[in-house]
Amino acid sequence: MNPHDFKIPADRLPELLCAMPKAELHMHIEGSLEPELIFALAQRNGVVIPYASVEELRQAYAFTNLQSFLDIYYAGASVLLHEQDFYDMAWAYLERAAADNVLRTEMFFDPQTHTARGVDVKVVIDGLHRACVDAEAKLGVSAALILCFLRHLSEEEAFETLEQALPYRDKFIGVGLDSSEVGHPPEKFAKVFARCRELGLHLVAHAGEEGPPAYVWSALDVLQVERIDHGVQSAKDPALMARLAKERIPLTVCPLSNLKLCVFPDLKEHNLGTLLDAGLAATVNSDDPAYFGGYMNENFLQTFAATGLTAQHAWQLAANSFEGSFIDDAAKARYIERLNETFARFAAA
Repeated sequence: MNPHDFKIPADRLPELLCAMPKAELHMHIEGSLEPELIFALAQRNGVVIPYASVEELRQAYAFTNLQSFLDIYYAGASVLLHEQDFYDMAWAYLERAAADNVLRTEMFFDPQTHTARGVDVKVVIDGLHRACVDAEAKLGVSAALILCFLRHLSEEEAFETLEQALPYRDKFIGVGLDSSEVGHPPEKFAKVFARCRELGLHLVAHAGEEGPPAYVWSALDVLQVERIDHGVQSAKDPALMARLAKERIPLTVCPLSNLKLCVFPDLKEHNLGTLLDAGLAATVNSDDPAYFGGYMNENFLQTFAATGLTAQHAWQLAANSFEGSFIDDAAKARYIERLNETFARFAAA
């Protein structure tokens, strides 16, 4: 199917962006904690947080870089103690995803953020997994979990986390690498990723958000990941761009996150269009939507309004998201058929 066959009036593009089926491949479930839920869980669990009100907490969401965001992110996660807390957090996100016509989501979670506070990894995984199961049955959303290692911690600690999680191997599909990027290159985790590859887990890693293109090369060649999370700095390296395009390595780009963390000074300067036009398998994702100003549809709407991307770009982004997901080919084909049906409906209207 050629997306150029669909002639969508420009004034209908925002409606199309919201209605089209899509997958979300880069979303940290702890980053979906809205201030209202943080306060509700703090009250339920008797946790004291250093903010007097929901509004005061919202006003603290003024980040200048990745680290200043992470500081408040970890403070918010402190309210998560019981299996039901993790379920409630995931369910709130999954309802938002369903409303945004997300048909497939592969959610990151950070067990070390919780085990460091004495929360058992079983509590974390069981709560999140139960929400994933319910999402399929009640919302029609296919949801899976990807366990992330915190890169500011040691590889030894990553191995410990993996061992703790392995009894629940059937409840997560892969591993990733997140947290503070600069100064923590992918090769720091070469051995633990090699072990995960032996276990048959899918492999992804954050690279090229604030870190250099060299980190993307390392993620591909040393960690042997299947997807690059973020990857926007790849545009600085023509050889890397050519490789990413040739090998169709998915890039899980997060536009509003990039804006909020000052990766780009203005959304109109975002390079998403450049990546797409160079033939890369770029996708749109929300990263930490409660903190960065928007879930999936908001990312699409604001980015397209700022950059002038077209309906053809929209089709490509949605198709890339299904292509880059860890579902079987039959499911990908079904989702892309629904995508084509949506575009055909808008073109005929």
